[in-house]
Amino acid sequence: MSVTGRLLAGAAVIIGIGGAYAVAQQAQQPAIYTAQQAVAGRTVYAQQCAGCHRDNLTGSAEAPPLGGKGFVNAWGSRTTADFYKFIAVSMPVGAPASLSEAQYTNVVAYLLAANGARPGAKLFSKTVSVRISSVATGAPAQVAAAKPAASRAKPAPAAPALVPLNQRTDLMPPPFQLGHTVKGTVKNYTDVSDEMLRNPADGDWLMYRRNYQGWSYSPLKQITTANVKGLTLKWAWNMNEGGANQPTPIVHAGVIFLANTSNTVQALDAKTGDLIWENRLGPQSRVAYGGNRSLAVYEDKVYVATTDARVHALDARTGRVVWQHMLGLEHNSSTSGVMVMRGKLVTGLTGCGSYSLNNCYISGLDARTGAPVWKFYTTALEGQPGGDTWNGLPNHLRGGGDTWIAGTYDPDLNTTYWGVAQAKPWFRASRRTGDGATLYSSSTLALNPDDGTLKWHFPHAPGESLDLDEVFERVLVDHGKDKTLLTIGKPGILWKLDRVTGKFIAAKETIFQNVFSKIDQKTGEVTYREDILKHKTNEWLSSCPGPQGGHDWQATSYHQPTDQLIIPLSQSCVMIRGLDVDPKLGGGGTAAQQKFYFTPGSKQQLGRLSAYRASDMKEMWTWEQRSPFLSAVLSTAGGVAFVGDFDRRFKAVDVTNGKVIWETRLGNTVQGYPVSFSLDGKQYIAVTTGLGGGSPQQKPTMLLNEVRRPATGNMLYVFAVD
Repeated sequence: MSVTGRLLAGAAVIIGIGGAYAVAQQAQQPAIYTAQQAVAGRTVYAQQCAGCHRDNLTGSAEAPPLGGKGFVNAWGSRTTADFYKFIAVSMPVGAPASLSEAQYTNVVAYLLAANGARPGAKLFSKTVSVRISSVATGAPAQVAAAKPAASRAKPAPAAPALVPLNQRTDLMPPPFQLGHTVKGTVKNYTDVSDEMLRNPADGDWLMYRRNYQGWSYSPLKQITTANVKGLTLKWAWNMNEGGANQPTPIVHAGVIFLANTSNTVQALDAKTGDLIWENRLGPQSRVAYGGNRSLAVYEDKVYVATTDARVHALDARTGRVVWQHMLGLEHNSSTSGVMVMRGKLVTGLTGCGSYSLNNCYISGLDARTGAPVWKFYTTALEGQPGGDTWNGLPNHLRGGGDTWIAGTYDPDLNTTYWGVAQAKPWFRASRRTGDGATLYSSSTLALNPDDGTLKWHFPHAPGESLDLDEVFERVLVDHGKDKTLLTIGKPGILWKLDRVTGKFIAAKETIFQNVFSKIDQKTGEVTYREDILKHKTNEWLSSCPGPQGGHDWQATSYHQPTDQLIIPLSQSCVMIRGLDVDPKLGGGGTAAQQKFYFTPGSKQQLGRLSAYRASDMKEMWTWEQRSPFLSAVLSTAGGVAFVGDFDRRFKAVDVTNGKVIWETRLGNTVQGYPVSFSLDGKQYIAVTTGLGGGSPQQKPTMLLNEVRRPATGNMLYVFAVD
């Protein structure tokens, strides 16, 4: 009987498509798992893993490939026991070690099968330790469940048995339902005008980071350093579980408009926490990366960009869908949040790591109708300005350039500023771009929001090669006539640019970094370490910081009264190597393998909070702690800044010296963008907790073994002083 015939007789079909040579190789490999395990593992993989690593195992964002050449290059020299231990300790993202031993062994069996390993009669277990390359070739294979055989005998009645609580279907919540699930009407809603967006009322929080300048600062001053110890919880709200929870509560007309995972939008009474309406747009979250970071409100609508790369406009009063627009293709997503500028809705696009006919871009839509107005490609295409910086690669091999953090806007200059993520695969050797700058990756873009034309760009890290992108917040600050832009990316370099011209002004190192050997203080041009420039695939390389970043999506706050940027920082490094990739559609991805460690000299303190004076970049104060900060910083006119961390602690600090003056412990990791608002003369602080996310969640999960967190706990908390 043929190999395929023998497998058809089992509980699964494993069809090799790597050719006769691969089949011949496979026949001589030891069999260390059963076909039944692979079938069961496929189901677990689809539920727990495919959202990040994709159904075809190619990986996405920081989720590495689990199939083909990339997987074998990364894991071929290691054992199946090593692989089991790694995923059992660290996966799924956001809920590590939450599956059963059988589920983990079955997933390993499925991944071995999908990489060409043959099944047999022996069950795979966590103690089975063989070199992965001795059983798996990387040749693609399909694993499909066979139809169960029809029963010939009538089964005997089952004996009564006690059912464990976690299997009691009568106690389980109903299946997740999509649609306009709760209907109601927001009373006393007032349409949001362009003027209101330019000069928001003190008690409102109308957009991502509150104002167009991206300050994450509230002018409210009822809560002060003297009374902040009196903060108490006023109400809390359970949010959807699953996915990545990193939202910004948007507050207007006494209502909190809240983005949940699974692309759900809710309107809550800001004073009582009562639900007014809810629209579960879907799809249900399978991806542990990139939540809906921010909604937008404009005129009579609430806008949300969803994880399936659509933009929806909802009636702000009722939650009814008014229009929707598809941004990308099936593999794309949109997690940046949305901004409205002069009637144009501007949003980014992600999921551009795999080689595709759809390169990444920033979109401008008509806010009233959803009609597309313009598109700016963030990977410069062939024949376009900057298109000659990709070493001659065709457009479909120009991966990356994602825009997963929304930009800022200067209404006087009518210019919007966006950061662009790195090129992909991460390593220039993997993607074959040579010394090319790979524009417009790792750059600041200045665009006209009316038509998307490029005014200027500044490349912070041309040809970036270590997943140290510069995509994060662009903070706009004026000092007299000087109009500046300040930003900080994963390398931990604080940049200052002239936002009129894009000219470099200054750069400041905020943490230890060993990636750049030099930063020219006249031009801002960086010089990479020599071994980074000469690096080849499958060679290990050290990088400080690593992909957790010296700074990541957790936004800086600009405290205007003291002219301080208060920045959450992280301190970890990585041993990393780039892998070979297939230069074909569907290939690419991040194509790297990592090993994490603490930053030398940090005393294993992952978290750091620092304040810098914006006018001259002078450090004003800094302190460190064991857990990294997983929320943005919110500062207020009362002289208090708020920030939350991985270990569930939500803290208030004195902006003048950084001293912690209040803290509380919440139900899970404090994650998202805290906001402040007022109702009836009282100031409130709102903050979310949650799981899911990329390196800022993964690295401390691996390094901080003493921190124990629940597997659920996405919530909104609202505090005030009595």
